[in-house]
Amino acid sequence: MSGETSLVIAIDGPAASGKSTVAKQLAAELQIVFVSSGGMYRAFTWWVLENGVDPADTVAVEALLEKTVFQCGEENNIGTIAVNGRLPEWKQLANDRVNGGVSLVAAIPAVRLRLVDEQRAYARKRGVVMEGRDIGSVVFPDTPYKFYIDASPEVRERRRRAEGIDDSIAARDKMDSSREASPLVIPKDATVVDSSHLTVEEVVEKVKEVIVG
Repeated sequence: MSGETSLVIAIDGPAASGKSTVAKQLAAELQIVFVSSGGMYRAFTWWVLENGVDPADTVAVEALLEKTVFQCGEENNIGTIAVNGRLPEWKQLANDRVNGGVSLVAAIPAVRLRLVDEQRAYARKRGVVMEGRDIGSVVFPDTPYKFYIDASPEVRERRRRAEGIDDSIAARDKMDSSREASPLVIPKDATVVDSSHLTVEEVVEKVKEVIVG
């Protein structure tokens, strides 16, 4: 990957591993931008549904993608993404329909290529902490700061429900790890942190120890 001009911290992991919370707090402490790649895929999935397109219809999704303009920005050091001028709220991105369609949409190679370009654009502007499922393996493979945050399935199920999201962790894991386009993997040279029995602060400290040295 070319074009890395700023500090890039890649944080990957499965759903509800705690990676988003850790990444957000880490970015705040380092005063750089927090970006949720999952939020970007949810935003486009929301747009797919808004346009009456079936997330399972790859041809229709790709056709809509060609007509879609993304506007990536930031507010209070948190990345934002508007779709064709509309900025969806979190409650819109976390509803049942988006939950059921996001893995299908995110598995489409054309969608991933397009949003990876948007994700890399952040790092050309300033430092970022970006979390997702392919950040260290695909989006920023050259960054020396790669982390994989994990947790037991039981812990992740509880966290997911606490977020108000009712989907199957097992089904999400299977789809994310078996898709052809950028599957969920532990990136090469990544530091693995099991957050099952750690507080957010403890995980953040472990990550900072690696970054600071």
